[in-house]
Amino acid sequence: MEFSACRRPHAGLYPLSILAVIAVSTPLHAAGYLDELVVTGTRSERTVLDTPVRTEVVTAKEIENTHARNLKEALINLPGLLLREIHGKPGYEVWLQGIDADRVLVLVDGMPLSATTGSAVDVSQLAVLDIERIEVVKGAVSAQYGSAAMGGVVNVITRRVDSGIKGTFSADAGTYGDQNPSGDKWDPARYSGRAAVSAGNERWGVRLSGSSQHSDGIDPEPETWARPGDEYDRNDATVRLDWRPEGGNKFTWSGLVFDESSGSRFSTLPGGTINQGKDEDVRRLRTTLSGDHGNGAGLRGHWALLHEQLSDDTSKFSVAGTFDQREADSSLSQASGHVEAAIGDAHSVQVGTDLSRETLEQYKDGISELAGNEEFSREGYELWVQDTWFVLDNLELVTGLRGQRDSDFGTHLAPKINARLDFEDGEGFDSFVRVGVGSGYRVPNLKERHYRFDHSQLGYIVNGNPELEPESSVSYQLGIGGHFEKKVWFDVNGFFNDIDDLIQTSLDRDATAARSDNVQVYHYSNIDKARTWGLESTVGWDISEDWRVSAGYTWTETEDVATGDDLNRRPRHQLQASIDGHTGLRGLSWSVRARHQSSEYVDASLGSKSPAYSAIDLKFNYRLLPELKLFAGIDNLADTQRDFSDPDDFQPVAGRFLYTGFSMTLGSQ
Repeated sequence: MEFSACRRPHAGLYPLSILAVIAVSTPLHAAGYLDELVVTGTRSERTVLDTPVRTEVVTAKEIENTHARNLKEALINLPGLLLREIHGKPGYEVWLQGIDADRVLVLVDGMPLSATTGSAVDVSQLAVLDIERIEVVKGAVSAQYGSAAMGGVVNVITRRVDSGIKGTFSADAGTYGDQNPSGDKWDPARYSGRAAVSAGNERWGVRLSGSSQHSDGIDPEPETWARPGDEYDRNDATVRLDWRPEGGNKFTWSGLVFDESSGSRFSTLPGGTINQGKDEDVRRLRTTLSGDHGNGAGLRGHWALLHEQLSDDTSKFSVAGTFDQREADSSLSQASGHVEAAIGDAHSVQVGTDLSRETLEQYKDGISELAGNEEFSREGYELWVQDTWFVLDNLELVTGLRGQRDSDFGTHLAPKINARLDFEDGEGFDSFVRVGVGSGYRVPNLKERHYRFDHSQLGYIVNGNPELEPESSVSYQLGIGGHFEKKVWFDVNGFFNDIDDLIQTSLDRDATAARSDNVQVYHYSNIDKARTWGLESTVGWDISEDWRVSAGYTWTETEDVATGDDLNRRPRHQLQASIDGHTGLRGLSWSVRARHQSSEYVDASLGSKSPAYSAIDLKFNYRLLPELKLFAGIDNLADTQRDFSDPDDFQPVAGRFLYTGFSMTLGSQ
């Protein structure tokens, strides 16, 4: 076996087991996947094949082929990633390696999104507009990210503005059949539209884009008041300006306005109340300004400024009228920057900083709920350094250190180290070994310490806890992988995450006993120690230009060390598989996406579980004209759905969904 040449950056079981045998990560099917450039792990452009920090990618082609309308739908087939329904809302959050969404950092072009509920980002609120790719790094092994990234990072990379004048438009509509709230099985119960227009040249570019999504909700019994799937309207508009003057400089400004209105309806509630509901309005205003600079001699720099305002207003209602009007407003401001320089022939060094400030206000019926304060705020100051050392032609070592100072919790240092060793056999087969160890650290955010998450209409309340302590972790990652001429590839990664002072919700027995309406009161608390460990495996095969198969299997174990119980809502087994092919009809292609997960504990201390389930999606694309594509799909073909009468059943909310649509592209390139 020969060592490969160094891949340096530019200067400067289950129902699906039979399918798994045919091809045992799902988005790994797209043409050129191994050559996709990624930046999230090291902030230097590397290919998926060469990066020393394991990075998984959802490509623009995957998003197009599967007709994803928002970030949730784009991520659903990524191996080992869990999408969890946010209880009491029409949204979803991301869990990675058995670590829940409060510890997963969601970014757009490297800058964070503020949490839309509790402590997590609702990824269904982010429309799939102008996305180049989505990068996912699991575990706390990258020195690039600090607090809130213990479980990993999801980074949405947007496209630069194309040269020429271009316009795109797409629309689709579909039905849940007998579960349409209207009672008419052929009503368009869910529909959406997206449009963008851009103009640019080599020096400048401007793009306007927007989307609108509507759902009537999901209702197996339309004649009753209750509606298990919430109605919602989501609208957003984005403006982007690119300016690329001479001298290796680039400037980008973007502005986003997002608005969501949703409505929930419930019956047979705690305390005997019936036919109650909740209306919620969310608005996000976000603006960013960034710059990239290089001198052409190995010195590069990047900076970015972010300000985001988020409002979340709710009100409850019954036949007696409206009550519990709650207004929550938060803000996030951040300034980030780093410089990178080549030192000799073997080192590339980066030094960066992140400065942030968060605020939170919350009122119920005009009275502050934040322990008598009108507003809480916190400031964070983080400094990091990373050295990429090409020890040998086939051995790369990436070391980093991140220091964080929080206005409420003081200073913490988090070291990281990653290494990669490459081999090749001289006959087309290349392989590698990759290892990473990183220290994670997370301070409790303002919502966990002060927010009141009131879903008494669902039977529970979660109160913030100002006595919370920061969490810390050590993440270990060990993987092997390889490929044969980039046509067949595999990647196997073992992980172990050791977490101290994990923040979880626990029942406040005294507060619950003091109530007379059977509503359970929870609060955030620190668990002494928790662990997650397991194995992630992916395999893909580009059979031909028109045929590809791929799949992934993830095994996850978890433990609350104090009790010995499993952590709740973590399935032990997950399996994803995909097939992409063409028919004999010119321009017609199809895709299958299949998912399975095993049963999971709802309450490990009581032994209650949610059952295992499988889901299969079928997608069709027909290129009628170069400018016009028709598409259709069936999501959840087998109509797998939870039993809404069983509170421990967390199978999919939505049953089978049939839809069709079209997309158009016009203009010069």
